[in-house]
Amino acid sequence: MKSVFNKLMLTAAVIAAPMMTHAEGHGDDLTYILVSHAPDSDSWWNTVKNGIALAGDQMGVTVEYRNPPTGDLADMARIIEQAAAANPDGIITTLSDYDALKGPVMAAVDQGIDVIIMNTGTPEQALEVGALMYVGQPEYDAGLAAGQRAKRDGVGSFLCVNHYISSPSSTERCQGFADGLGVDLGNQMIDAGQDPSEIKNRVLAYLSANPETDAILTLGPTSADPTLLALDENGLAGDIYFGTFDLGEEIIKGIKAGTIEWGIDQQPFLQAYLPVVVLANYDRYGVLPGNNINSGPGFVTAEGLTKVEKFAGEYR
Repeated sequence: MKSVFNKLMLTAAVIAAPMMTHAEGHGDDLTYILVSHAPDSDSWWNTVKNGIALAGDQMGVTVEYRNPPTGDLADMARIIEQAAAANPDGIITTLSDYDALKGPVMAAVDQGIDVIIMNTGTPEQALEVGALMYVGQPEYDAGLAAGQRAKRDGVGSFLCVNHYISSPSSTERCQGFADGLGVDLGNQMIDAGQDPSEIKNRVLAYLSANPETDAILTLGPTSADPTLLALDENGLAGDIYFGTFDLGEEIIKGIKAGTIEWGIDQQPFLQAYLPVVVLANYDRYGVLPGNNINSGPGFVTAEGLTKVEKFAGEYR
């Protein structure tokens, strides 16, 4: 019996060895570049950086993160062109402004570089530019779901604090929320800018001029954190309906304290991690998922904070 077992183990080892060699021999020289639209000041993207770093380590490939320091989309277009000129095995990029970015993305595809669209853009746009797939959260749909949820909770008017108004995908979030409520967006969206003090002051000014506002929607930590400070200052913390896109340390604290009703989790870790895994397996074995991957939206409330709180800003 022992002899038979040993023979079986030896056979398994012989079969397994070529498979291990195949994997190790097709990954050492693979390089992928992720290009985002985010300015350096946006800490939300740290989770994205952690996602590609972990995927790079696990898959045995080289990964790079590049972005326009100020969030300028013309600068981002040039960065995509520079990334393509480096001739990597794949490019992972956001598509926050289709018209501004489709040219360099399509040029990279025409050059023979595999591209995956992540985070912003739509599955339809990813198909149009020739990308392999889309991994992310359709922004309008997420805003619509949030607006429908808020309507069920009795909200009729709101302030959308848009800290990245130059990105059409940000406006889609606000528009979707308005449509979910069944109201016109109108002047309920403000251009908050990126400076925390300015965001806080603009929120305070809007709420002072529009005291009947039922709710606030922020689009991520950049606008949520100063808005929390504004509500502490004017005494509305916990009294005004407050929902936000994305997660972060202060957002989690706000949900826990009851100041924020919910955070829309689009799982940025997966948006960065999965494209690296997909590209590596595609390059090595020619396998590819048969569809796009929606990483969100998911609503995080006080009842579901255990793991989210532990990994907020790192993997969530």
